Amino acid sequence: MVVDDDSGIRDLTVNALTYCVDRKVLSFENGQFAWQYLQDGGDADIVICDVDMPVMSGFELMTKVKQKNPEKIFIIMSGEDANEKKAELAGANAFLGKPFSINDLFNLVQYYIVD
Repeated sequence: MVVDDDSGIRDLTVNALTYCVDRKVLSFENGQFAWQYLQDGGDADIVICDVDMPVMSGFELMTKVKQKNPEKIFIIMSGEDANEKKAELAGANAFLGKPFSINDLFNLVQYYIVD
């Protein structure tokens, strides 16, 4: 699952992941839509989420997801380096700095999903 309010980054990430993991990759434009999907019984192997989004931030979404399912893999994305430490302290499994390379994305996903 990819959650990002920037449609360009969201679409690029979804397309890259679809190729990388050879399975359907869901996407949402904000944390509230992703949370509602999960609350309604939807599932995702991994959540890759931007920090700064309207309605519900990536940190808010991660907190809700981790409270319900502490084992859920959660990767925080941000263009602000300061968010890397915040993500670690908040319980993120990994941090992906924007702009990121497709190889960095592939390596993270393969580490958590494929391996």
